[in-house]
Parts: sequence; C-alpha cells; structure tokens
Amino acid sequence: MKRQLYTADHEAFRAVVRTFLEKEVLPHYAQWEKDGIVSREVWLAAGRQGLLGLAVDEEYGGGGNPDFRYGAVLAEEFTRAGAPGLAIGLHNDIIGPYLTSLATEEQKRRWLPGFCSGEIVTAIAMTEPGAGSDLQGIRTTAEDHGDHWILNGSKTFISNGILADLVVVVARTTPEGGAHGLSLLVVERGAEGFERGRNLDKIGQKSQDTAELFFTDVRVPKENLLGELNGAFVHLMTNLAQERLAIAVAGIAGAEHLLEITTRYVKEREAFGRPLAKLQHVRFEIAEMATECAVTRTFVDRCIEEHTEGGLDAVHASMAKWWATELQKRTADRCLQLHGGYGYMSEFPVARAYTDGRIQTIYGGTTEIMKEIIGRSLLG
Repeated sequence: MKRQLYTADHEAFRAVVRTFLEKEVLPHYAQWEKDGIVSREVWLAAGRQGLLGLAVDEEYGGGGNPDFRYGAVLAEEFTRAGAPGLAIGLHNDIIGPYLTSLATEEQKRRWLPGFCSGEIVTAIAMTEPGAGSDLQGIRTTAEDHGDHWILNGSKTFISNGILADLVVVVARTTPEGGAHGLSLLVVERGAEGFERGRNLDKIGQKSQDTAELFFTDVRVPKENLLGELNGAFVHLMTNLAQERLAIAVAGIAGAEHLLEITTRYVKEREAFGRPLAKLQHVRFEIAEMATECAVTRTFVDRCIEEHTEGGLDAVHASMAKWWATELQKRTADRCLQLHGGYGYMSEFPVARAYTDGRIQTIYGGTTEIMKEIIGRSLLG
C-alpha cells in the first residue's frame, strides 16, 4: 500500500539523509564499531548538513521546523542503513524537546547553537544502577547551596555518555520520597567532580558509546536548572510520548528492512536443488512477516500523523512502542533462521540487525512497562 504520510519535501530530505549516510557514515562505520564510539567529526558533519536541531528555531541555528516526520525519516534511514551508533535521534527527538520547551532564553543562547552545529553532543542521565523505569528509585541528589547545587550520585547505561558535552541529569532536589521531588540539572563537560566510567561493552550497537557517569560534589550553577524546580516528573512524562514513538518508528523500519533483505536472500539461496523461496514453509514465513509489517506500519504511521498534529497520547505511544519493537525482535529472529548458518555470521546485515535491535524492547521503557501503562488506562 502506498504510504500517505510524507510529502515531496520529506522525500527530498530522505535523499539528503541517504547521501549523508553513504558519504559520512557507512565508510567509517566498521571502524567505529571496533572503537566503540563514533567520531566527533561526524557530529560536525551532521550539523553542517542540517540534520541536527531540526525543530530548533532558526535564530539559534536550527531548522525551524517542528514537523516530527523529518525525525521519522532520519530514524527510518539510519535503521535501514544499519547505523544506530550515531545517535542523532536521541539528540534531536529525545533531548531536543527538553531544551526547546524548558530552557530559558539565556540557556537557549548558550546551548542551542552548539546543539545544532554538532559542537555540543547531548545525553540524558536518568537510569541508575538501582533505578530504571521506576523514577521513585532515583538516588542521585542535588543539595541547594544558595547560588548553586551540589550534585552527588551515579548513572548507568547512558547513551552518548562518553562524547556528551551537555548532560541533562535527573536528580532528587527534595529529601522526601516519591517521584515528585525530582529536577533536571544540566551538567557541562569539564565540571569538577563529573567523571565518566567505562564505555560499556554491549552485544549490539557497539559504536554507540554507552557509559557510566559519576557525580561527586559537582557544583552545578543555579542557572543550569532546566524547567521547574521539582518539576522533572511532569517534564519527563510530557516528552516520553515522542521518545517512544521515535523508537517505534525505528522498530517497524528495522522489521521492514529485515524482511526486504531476507526476501532477496531466499530467492537466491538454493536447497535441495531449488531456491528456498519455492519451499512452502519459507513462503508462509515471508507472508506472515509481510502481513505483520503492513499492519504495524499502518498503525505507526497513524501515530506519527497524530503526533504531528499534537494529539498523540501516552497510551497509544506505548502501544506503538511495545508492538513495533517486539515485532522487530521476532522478525530479526525469524529472518536470521531463514539465513541459516550465514545469518550467524557478523558480516551479514541480518546478524548485526539481530544484536543491534535487541535493546529496542528495553530502552525508553520496557515492553512490560508499556503494557502496564496501557492496562492502567483501561482498568484503572
């Protein structure tokens, strides 16, 4: 079915993204995977190409276009290229909204130009060794010392953790328990007491630097409070729908790409003197995956439309996230199986997609959390 989501402008942008990937990303990607981190230069190249800060006002160096569909195009193309290590989606779609909607005018002028040029790489530090999706478990604290905060605690699994020049830290700013005493503090590179731990060794997305962060008596100026004091819970909940939708977009794009490459493979690969595609079991596998992808694509595209119009709620974003990512996981497993032994070889795209995509059902809120959100909305 022909997609109705994108206009000619979106497709022109898609061509720009594909050229960027071919020129600036794919020739270097194998080395980045070995290094466990992408280069600073590719972030600057992305800035020069206008891929960063799409929704940021032009006066700060951004694209001035809040249309989420451009971010969706980026997510689709990076996923299909098998290049999740350059976390532009995290930068644009997840962290960007905090800066554009919560930052003061002074903060915007201080941070957004670098955000758009690639000179400032961003991260958000929420997860802790003992607290993931449960915000009530956050132990990182920020004590009020007049004109500054003193920040203490640790975070883990932080994407862009090594490269980040600006980290939005979720910290407890009241001694009371619960999730409503949290605030967002921005810690900048070079702050005394701010240290980065290991670049964590993951099973996939190896070029995406994911780190432990440690804060020991870090002095954070009062002007680095982002949004309302003790208002982080509301701020986080407000932006989670877009984060989860962005993950869903990558999920269905990943499943579709796996289906495409596997369909080509079974047409070419022979067993028992004929192509695998002639075997009924294989045809049924492809038919089932194609149908699941088509149905999921329809729903996710509808969610994108709803979000573009400002109407996507947390429940439907959660539905899209858990369904699309679980489909991606199932499709990766089935497609690898159809590739046989070759599917287990790292040089084959299906093998890399299998390991790169496995995190999709975990970050941004696990599948179980998504189901809980949906269930609560229906059952109270």
